[in-house]
Formats: sequence, structure tokens, C-alpha cells
Amino acid sequence: MSGAEQHDDKKWTYGVRVIPDILDRARWRNTLTYRLHPRLTVGIEFNPLAEDVGPLVNWLMVTETEKRPALIIGTSSDRIGTPSGRSFYLTASKGLKRETKIPIAPYVGIAYGTYEDRFRAIGGMNISFSDRWSSLVIFDGVKVSPTLSYAYDRHVFSFVLAQGKKPGVSYSISF
Repeated sequence: MSGAEQHDDKKWTYGVRVIPDILDRARWRNTLTYRLHPRLTVGIEFNPLAEDVGPLVNWLMVTETEKRPALIIGTSSDRIGTPSGRSFYLTASKGLKRETKIPIAPYVGIAYGTYEDRFRAIGGMNISFSDRWSSLVIFDGVKVSPTLSYAYDRHVFSFVLAQGKKPGVSYSISF
């Protein structure tokens, strides 16, 4: 989760994720987002196999500085292992390359999931291997889902290991 404002001219992003061996809602996910402001993105998520449509919002409330973490609030579908529901989250993230000499950016937070009607601690870490290659390890409060991504220009291709054992892929394009 980036703690920096986004100022490029590409305001739209379409993303698709396919995980064959998982619940219908998470098997085929499509998203379309629009950046209204460098710190606010809104959009829609469509999971056609479950006939599920919901809002996406990501607001960078506080930007990251040399000493302060970023604070991000938002909503999306509930965690990947649930057949329905929404998730509302608040996270803090901080790039630690200056302190550790390693290009890592951990995040921690809390999410409320409507499917189980409960709060859960969430977290993860982004690791940048180069300008193009990175890994995001996501803990959704129940299971860990690592990803490996390759970025080229306005395209991002990712391998996803949902719940630590179910392989899938995702692709996004910004325009």
C-alpha cells in the first residue's frame, strides 16, 4: 500500500484476477477504478460468477514522510475466503529502506468484515526487488496470500498464491 500521492496522468485502472480453485466470488474478479484526486480512488468491483458488485474506495488520509507512516482507509469485497460481504479497513504503512537498507514497506491495520461481522488485524509487506519486480505478502486476518508482480509501463502482471496454496494470476492496466 503506497503512502505517496499519485500524480501521473493515468487516472483509470482496470484489473482482472483469476484464481481457478477458489469460491465463485473470488474466482474471477474485475475492478475499474478512477483516481479523483492524488489521494482518493473510487471504483467498482464485479465478481460475475457470484453476481456480486460492490464499491471500491481507497483514501490516503495521511501521506508518508521520512518519520511518519501513511494512513489509508477504504473498502472492498471481504477477504478472499468469504463467499460474500464487504470489508472496511484502516492501515498504516511505511517504507523502511532508509532505516534497513532493504527495499521493504510493511503495513498493519484493522479490517471489519461484514461476512463474519467482526474486526480482524491485517498486515503485510511489499518487497521491491527492482524497478519492475516486487512481491506483496498479504495477511487478511486469517490467511497469508503472497504475490509476485512484474510492472512494465502501464501494465502489471502478477502471480497470486491465494490463501498460501491456490495459484492464480492478475493483470491490470492504467490509462
